[in-house]
Amino acid sequence: MPKANVYNMAGEVIGEVQLSESVFGIEPNEAAVHTVVRNHLANMRQGTQSALTKAEVSGGGIKPWRQKGSGRARQGSTRNPHWTHGGVAFAPKPRDYGFSVNKKVRRLAILSALSDKAGESSVIVVDGLKMDAPKTKTFKAFLDKVGANRKSVVVTADVDTNVVLSARNIPGTVTTYAANLNAYDLVNADKLVVDKAALEKIQEVYGK
Repeated sequence: MPKANVYNMAGEVIGEVQLSESVFGIEPNEAAVHTVVRNHLANMRQGTQSALTKAEVSGGGIKPWRQKGSGRARQGSTRNPHWTHGGVAFAPKPRDYGFSVNKKVRRLAILSALSDKAGESSVIVVDGLKMDAPKTKTFKAFLDKVGANRKSVVVTADVDTNVVLSARNIPGTVTTYAANLNAYDLVNADKLVVDKAALEKIQEVYGK
């Protein structure tokens, strides 16, 4: 059964916790993770790029010269793509890049990401992850002590404003809460720093 060290806010190891086999001990499904991460990135795309085709640029309504006899190549419009100020061939247009993913696949991707973190001993459990006031320096020192000073995702039981404000200016650190986990944040992080209460919620929800 997978295990993880439990730390206090001083960065000291105060114990060990057993992780749920059904949540942190499954065989990671790379296909599910790939699909969900690709879906997350696709949904983030604005899709607002746009350019004019030769039918949409102004001008070019008249044939620039006669078809034959001029010695030049035949042309029908000065707004064809190969002309200066012409339209764009295969011009991009606004579109929605998003696509739907089955709920079971999303769940499997999260379980796979959690299990991968546990398998790499990258799960850091904190007994009472909270800040009395927003303080980036203090929170950064805590992350350094627990070995999560590079890319990490910090998970609290519920939305904790002080933790969010303390971590938001730390490069590579993302904060979320137990009910809002997503596979992209987990895969993109080197360490999972999770509050003990949040860990219980995650195992209760995903261990069914």
